Amino acid sequence: MTDVRWDGEREGRTGIPEVVFGPGKTIAHLRAIFSEGTGLRMASRLSDDQMNALSDLAVIDPEARMAVRGARPVSGAARVAVLTAGTADIPVAREAITTLNAMGIPTINCFDVGIAGIHRLHGVMPEIQPAAVCIVVAGMDGALPAVVAGLVSAPVIGVPTSIGTGVAQGGMTALNTMLASCSPGLAVVNIDNGFGAACMAIKIIAVAAKPQP
Repeated sequence: MTDVRWDGEREGRTGIPEVVFGPGKTIAHLRAIFSEGTGLRMASRLSDDQMNALSDLAVIDPEARMAVRGARPVSGAARVAVLTAGTADIPVAREAITTLNAMGIPTINCFDVGIAGIHRLHGVMPEIQPAAVCIVVAGMDGALPAVVAGLVSAPVIGVPTSIGTGVAQGGMTALNTMLASCSPGLAVVNIDNGFGAACMAIKIIAVAAKPQP
């Protein structure tokens, strides 16, 4: 299709392949992208109709609202820990997990370990300590990433979510909390951007794996 120009060279330039953003795409556009060529294809933020239309061409993760064709086998020892403050944050976490797994990076998934029950975080610390990168997803007050950054040596990527009411302001309060944190080693992506967090983790792992001169 002349209105779809697949960027097959993007991964060679950036380390991240093109991932199709579902909103605004017709089903014909999506099916053309997933029908052509070989290798990895991913699409994010898909509607129910779009996911149904791609179900014969790709593996669908309905919670992440993603489609994946040609996921890569797990390679290397580096793992990414993905934590959520609450169960309501899991869909954003799933977007990160699905992206990482499609790229062959295994994840350590620890959900519902927010600071309202801080003992839950203590309980999973042995699991996440070996991780090369931690992605921490939180809405409402958005405090969990700063706490995790104060407990691990790995870089932490905070993902604010739009979960919360009133002064949570659709994720702005969580975003500002993370940006204002005094915990070193914490970086922050946009609200609900699990995909962006996964991409940053992929790049961190890739740079760490490069041979040193």
